[in-house]
Amino acid sequence: MGETEIHALGIDVGSTTVKIVAVDAAGALLWYLLEASEPCVEEQAARFLARAHAEGAAEETPLVATGYGRQQVAAATRRVTEITCHASGVFRELGHGGTLVDIGGQDSKVIAIGARGEVTDFVMNDKCAAGSGRFLENTAGRLGVTLEEMGPLALAAADEVPISSTCTVFAESEVISLLAHGVGVGPILRGLHRALVRRVVGMIRTVGLTTPLMLSGGVVRNLAICRLLEEETGQPVVLPRYPQLMGAYGAALIALEQHRESAAP
Repeated sequence: MGETEIHALGIDVGSTTVKIVAVDAAGALLWYLLEASEPCVEEQAARFLARAHAEGAAEETPLVATGYGRQQVAAATRRVTEITCHASGVFRELGHGGTLVDIGGQDSKVIAIGARGEVTDFVMNDKCAAGSGRFLENTAGRLGVTLEEMGPLALAAADEVPISSTCTVFAESEVISLLAHGVGVGPILRGLHRALVRRVVGMIRTVGLTTPLMLSGGVVRNLAICRLLEEETGQPVVLPRYPQLMGAYGAALIALEQHRESAAP
């Protein structure tokens, strides 16, 4: 097979989006597909795999699945945790270890990555929406803004209103009260972002911050998250080219390595 042909696939079935990535023999990213998650995970994963075959992946191309829905990917040759896959993808993309923050739709993770790309420690928040994209998403509609607008509006605000509640339900009630007292949307948004970031910083302190501070996951496309993380930690943040794809990319790299090992004499 040629170097530009698909040698391995990785699929990340997340709570908010599903991503599939194809890599060549050297592990370079060749092609990807990203869509919002659908109720029937099995059917969506099968459709993604059919698209990959249409793009040139052979039927026997190894496929590693990750994400909360990884057990529902029937065609997967292996299933691996998001922690391992994000670490693998980010290490290959950026070429160094450090502290990785992965903020997803319903959970967040802080992963310590060693000099060889190995996971040395991690902490995960998957029991509460605080510290995840859902924390912001639940209040976006109440404030009458889109998810894409939230970050720029927060950064543009001259003032900031503290949001004391780290629970999503109570935070929404707090927002309603602030609106009723005439507080502007911008200061509320900045306060919401600050509350989310401080929750994540608490997780970083649990693991320990080893620079550089790296980010992955769809939520980090929100520039306010990046800016406030820099403010709270005093460290610049480093982003891969495709933050949302790092789990799927890492899964594809693991599939490629697995294939190499099985093919070795």
